[in-house]
Amino acid sequence: MTRSPEPNLGITLCGINLRNPILAASGTFGYGVEFEDVVSLKKIGGFVTKGLSREPMAGNAPPRLIETAAGMLNAIGLQNLGVVAFVQEKLPAIRNLPCVAIANIFGYTIADYCAVVQILNAAEGISAYELNASCPNTHTGGMIFGTNANLLVELVANVKSVSRRPLIVKLSPNVTSIAEMARAAEEAGADAISLVNTFLSLSIDAESRRPRLANVTGGLSGPAIKPIALRMVWEAARAVSIPVIGMGGIATAEDVVEFLLAGATAVQIGTASYADPRAVERIARDLRGWCVRNDVEKITDLIGAIKIDPDVQ
Repeated sequence: MTRSPEPNLGITLCGINLRNPILAASGTFGYGVEFEDVVSLKKIGGFVTKGLSREPMAGNAPPRLIETAAGMLNAIGLQNLGVVAFVQEKLPAIRNLPCVAIANIFGYTIADYCAVVQILNAAEGISAYELNASCPNTHTGGMIFGTNANLLVELVANVKSVSRRPLIVKLSPNVTSIAEMARAAEEAGADAISLVNTFLSLSIDAESRRPRLANVTGGLSGPAIKPIALRMVWEAARAVSIPVIGMGGIATAEDVVEFLLAGATAVQIGTASYADPRAVERIARDLRGWCVRNDVEKITDLIGAIKIDPDVQ
């Protein structure tokens, strides 16, 4: 029996070469260095750091993380050590990691976003920026930008004007038309888009009659959102010509394939890492096995290869 050829899982994203399309999502993988002894980082494409802000942030009061049916709700509130401390304390170690590092950035004003980028511009070790315009568990800032096309254009255009690295714009799913927001990001200069962030949600304890999260609402993630996320990635990919990074409930290699077929160039793994800290490595390994079993020689052949009858498009 002839063995299937070793599949080529390599992709190029905004000019950045990745060994495979698997990225660890922001907020679920720390600053990357925390997972160095847990995950074989040379077996994944890369990771996205926790969101970085102009000043350190303590995040929301607890409780801020709860389990739900087929997922979880979080209202961490973008806790982070601030961009200056990140450059001084985390980036030296990140430079030595054997995979691509992408910095997630956010702010409450356009000036905040630009300031974070300008500080990172002067440092080595980051390959691209992921602009968080879509966090649903803060009271101001990102969520506003992510749900208003005009504000999104203004934000992206300003950040792009100061950025020295590729700019990925992370879109909110809490909108009427994801295609409109995707086009707005592209027209403003985004090099790629990533979606979806979490869905604004609420959980109530029936006995106490109180919200289960101190922040009242939080972001829903996990397998529960996958079909909606997949639909939005498909719609966004059809609307733009720039690369799309898909995320939302991915837990298996088959999930990855579905997102690629819908039009994603790469994917991010988030909530799955809470149940299995080595999820990104496992999924990358299983993706290779899936390609061998299904005679896929190049992973890029799957991108946008969904088969839809012409009369239903």
